[in-house]
Amino acid sequence: MKITHIDIYRFSIAMRPFTIATGTMDYAQNVFIRVHTDGGFYGVGECSAFPMIVGETQDTCLVMAKEFAKLWKGQDALNIPTRLQQLHDFTAGNTTIKSAFDMALYDIAAKNAGLPLYQFLGGEKRKVETDITIGIGTPDDMAKQAVAFKKSGAKILKVKLGKNAAEDVERIKQIRTAIGDGLKIRVDANQGWSFDDAVNALKAIGKYGIEFCEQPMRTWYDDFLPQLMQLSPVKIMADESVYNHHDARKQINSGSCHYINIKFSKSGGIFEATKIQNLAAQHNIPCMMGGMLESRIALSAKLHFVYSSPNIEFYDMDTCMIGHQEDPAVGGVTYDGYFLNIDDTPGIGVDAEDKFLEKCEHFSY
Repeated sequence: MKITHIDIYRFSIAMRPFTIATGTMDYAQNVFIRVHTDGGFYGVGECSAFPMIVGETQDTCLVMAKEFAKLWKGQDALNIPTRLQQLHDFTAGNTTIKSAFDMALYDIAAKNAGLPLYQFLGGEKRKVETDITIGIGTPDDMAKQAVAFKKSGAKILKVKLGKNAAEDVERIKQIRTAIGDGLKIRVDANQGWSFDDAVNALKAIGKYGIEFCEQPMRTWYDDFLPQLMQLSPVKIMADESVYNHHDARKQINSGSCHYINIKFSKSGGIFEATKIQNLAAQHNIPCMMGGMLESRIALSAKLHFVYSSPNIEFYDMDTCMIGHQEDPAVGGVTYDGYFLNIDDTPGIGVDAEDKFLEKCEHFSY
C-alpha cells in the first residue's frame, strides 16, 4: 500500500495557562497529520510539542514533518519498521514529531486489517481510570483545586512540584489536609529539585501517603538516583530519564527507578513504546501511560496502546481535562468521569474536525 501524499496542520489548541517546574504553556503546540494511501483511506497522527521538556516546538515539528513527508511519498505504508527507520536515518531525536508519523502508520495498518488498533496490537479492553493534574500555584490555591477535583469524583491526584522544595512540602501538606486520606496522591517534580532538595522533600512528604514521585532531578543527575532510591520513603518513577528502551535498560540495570513513565512524545510513538513496555515487564517494573497536551486524537491512540500493554498499571491520561478550551476531535476516546472508553471502530477510531482544520495553517506534500 503506497503513500500518495501527507497533509500537515499547525494544530494549535487554546487552553488555560498550565504551569510545571520548567515553565508555563498557554496553548497546546500540536501538529496533526493525515497520511494518505492508494488503498482509499488515510491514517491520522497527532503530537504535542512541549519545548521545556523534549526540546521541540510546534515550528520545529512542522519543519521536520515536511521533510518526513517527502521521504515517505511513494513508500509502503504497511512496512512500519522500515518507514520509521527512514526517519531515524534522516535525523536523530525529534521524537515528538516522529510520534505523529508512527501513529498514522498504525492507524493505517489497523484500518487495513479491519480492526480497532488495540485488537491489531493483540490487546483487550480493561478498566482505565486516569488521575487529574494540579499545576503549580500557591499551596492554598492548589489545596482548593484538590478539593474541587475530589468533589468532581477524582480518586487520584497528580500534583506538580519542583519550584521550591520547602514550599513543595507545604503544598502537599495543605492538599492532604484538605482532601483527607481517601484519595491517592502522586507527585511530579519535572526535574526541578537538586539531589539534596529531593532527599529533604521526599522524606518530608513521605508521611502524607504519596504513591510515587516522577523525575525528581535533572537527567544529568541520573547517577544519583540509586542513592536517592535508598534514602527516599517515596517510590521513584523515571520520566525524562527514559526516552527509549535503551534508556529504560540503563535505569533498570542501575537500580534507578521503581516505575517508568511512557510518553509517545519521548519514545517517538507506539513502536518504541512497545519495546519499553516489554523490557520493563521482563524486570517487573510497572509503567505509566503519560502525555503532554494532546487532544483526544493522540489520547485515543494512547488508550489503544494501554489496552495492548498489560504492564501499564498507572494512567496519567487527563491531557484533555487540564485546560483545553476547545475539542478538535471527532469520534475517539470518551470520558465517563475519570474513566476512559473507546468503541471498536477500525484503526484509532478518531479524526480531526474539518471545521477546526479550516482555521489551521496547512501544508501538503
